[in-house]
Amino acid sequence: MNETRADVAVIGGTGFYSFLEDPETVRVETPYGDPSAPVSIGTVAGRRVAFLPRHGTAHEYAPHTIPYRANLWALRSLGVRQVLAPCAVGGLRDEVAPGDVVVPDQMVDRTYRRVPSYVEGGAVHLPFGDPYCDRLAGAVTGAADDVRHGGTMVIVEGPRFSTRAESRHYADQGWSLINMTGHPEAALAREMLQCYTPIALVTDMDAGAESGEGVGQAEVFARFKANLERLTGLLTAAIEALPDPEGCSCSTWADDMELTYQVPGL
Repeated sequence: MNETRADVAVIGGTGFYSFLEDPETVRVETPYGDPSAPVSIGTVAGRRVAFLPRHGTAHEYAPHTIPYRANLWALRSLGVRQVLAPCAVGGLRDEVAPGDVVVPDQMVDRTYRRVPSYVEGGAVHLPFGDPYCDRLAGAVTGAADDVRHGGTMVIVEGPRFSTRAESRHYADQGWSLINMTGHPEAALAREMLQCYTPIALVTDMDAGAESGEGVGQAEVFARFKANLERLTGLLTAAIEALPDPEGCSCSTWADDMELTYQVPGL
């Protein structure tokens, strides 16, 4: 077994800085600079799993400064083909509540300062009508009775939280979740021919969704921390149930294309 290779990755969100026991740490150089942190690799449910803290080991990266391209390239270079992405989200509509775990099936991008693609030239257009992997979503939602599937997550630039008018506008569109890190992470994973699904923990109701002072950072961090054990159990069960990625449309979409960027291992 190659100890520096992994089949599956977990990209951790706020407060999710450790997942593996006795991991090996691997430093990866990429054409896009350094990833958020060295990658940790260990075994979960009999599978080699890589863990990467999205915001860095000391939360040094704000949502708009995360090196998303380096992160996904680094994971792919280690062999990762399936990515589980727990994240903290706000709720926008009354069909969700703080403490809910949701696997959304759609996203809306409202970011504007990030490099959203590996494509820097040529005719390579990513099919993204369904941004998340159905196979991974099925494994996650089947891993626990209290995980919900479906809903749209809007990704905003951050690092500030929304105004009441903004969050009410998002809710009026029918969108149920709000987040700051889901794009371009999901699109870059697809460009790296990886299966990807977010696992969204609702930590709060966004500013315009209810009365009160609105969302604050301390509330978000505390809710995520309180659910770490629950999320760890969910991830372990989901990893055990993950399907074979071979043949998934997340990796076959480019079979008839000449990619103008490097996918490690191809």
